[in-house]
Amino acid sequence: MLTYNFENTGSDSLYMYLYKCVKHDIEQGILTTGEKLPSKRRFAKNLGVSIITVENAYARLTAEGFIYSLPKRGFYVADVNKRLNAMHPDFPAASTPITSTVSPSYLADFANNQTPSDLFPFTIWSKIVRKILNDSRIPLMTPSPCGGIFSLRRTIAHYVKEFRNMTVLPEQIIIGAGTEYLYSLLIQLLGHDKIYAVENPGYQKNAKIYQSLHVPCVHVSLDDDGIRIDELEEKQAQIVHITPSHQYPTGIIMPVSRRYELLGWAAREKNRYIIEDDYDSELRLSGHPIPTLQSIDIADKVIYLNTFSKTLSSTVRISYMILPKGLVQPFYDRLSFYSCTVSNFEQYTLASFIEDGKFENHINRLRNDYRHKRDTLLTALNESPLQPYITISGENAGLHFLLTIHTPLPEKEVMLRAQAQGIRLLPLSSFYDGIPTHEPNTYVMNYAIIDMTQVNTIVNTLYQCCM
Repeated sequence: MLTYNFENTGSDSLYMYLYKCVKHDIEQGILTTGEKLPSKRRFAKNLGVSIITVENAYARLTAEGFIYSLPKRGFYVADVNKRLNAMHPDFPAASTPITSTVSPSYLADFANNQTPSDLFPFTIWSKIVRKILNDSRIPLMTPSPCGGIFSLRRTIAHYVKEFRNMTVLPEQIIIGAGTEYLYSLLIQLLGHDKIYAVENPGYQKNAKIYQSLHVPCVHVSLDDDGIRIDELEEKQAQIVHITPSHQYPTGIIMPVSRRYELLGWAAREKNRYIIEDDYDSELRLSGHPIPTLQSIDIADKVIYLNTFSKTLSSTVRISYMILPKGLVQPFYDRLSFYSCTVSNFEQYTLASFIEDGKFENHINRLRNDYRHKRDTLLTALNESPLQPYITISGENAGLHFLLTIHTPLPEKEVMLRAQAQGIRLLPLSSFYDGIPTHEPNTYVMNYAIIDMTQVNTIVNTLYQCCM
């Protein structure tokens, strides 16, 4: 039980002294993000003070965003580093202990885009693993080629032909443990002297990876159709990393006209390439699929990236890239000394999972579940008191949409109020390099793990935080 000594409170009242003690422990990391605090009654009894003292201390900590409450569940430590960084940009973020497994418990965490554990096909996966272990002992112990085992690459080639109309050879496919690893291979292949461009706003981790690998990286702004070609020219970019099928985080779907314009940009110079990140194309929930850039590329300029992290789990670190035919031989000439970073066990299991039709069944299940979640949340928003004050966009693809709340309150105030009530919001402004151009109080609403049985409570609480 949390305990403090009240023998030397100085000039502070009891509640103020308790408030300062808890605040200090949160700021110092003694109380960690998501840790549950004692109930008011138990805490008061343990400290030998009145319940009112604890109640007042908790109320102040909640108002300042250090803790938050969940209905009928108690009080929890908020993510104080994000709070302090938002209010004081120069505040140094505390390092995360490498052994920490504590995650905050929220009423609604719209910043979390992980796959719910109950949607992973554990039973089917374990059956395939047992079969592979029994039937493929020699292949399992045979070193994998640097690009991955042939059966998985052949299976992926067949899959992308059937579902994305992409005609590729297995030799063009490179398997890796996550797209971040594949980025490092691409930089070694394409050159550290090239200028790499990323979308602005965009997934900030991409820029950090390029910068950490010591390559020039520029941010290129978007218009209603996606990345701006004129700015690519202006900033002299040679490699551009984009998410055309569902831009993250804006949700923009690049029209075919802009796709051809971008392919034309790449074709004009020998050393220009497009990295097409198709991270959640399988989870388009409405409308017809848009053809990939790779499938309409006749100049051999598109490097296609995809991952199984969105469709299986963020902890299943299996991704793949499809190289243009002209880069296949240079890749093997320069980089074949690398070992494949995905184990044979996982590669053979995934190949069988796809070949047996289980992956397609799994995708259909995911779409149905996510479509239901999206529709439930949108209905709740549109039937709530919040409806006259919101604008929704980008809801037809992927697992997030944008919610703009028209309120006079500053964005930081809305976020702190929501955090105090157990709702974690992810502002679009956090995805910009430089000054945001979108309307304030626009939030990226990841809904995959939201408990839809609580949706009305969530929406009504959000309304109270904004008005």
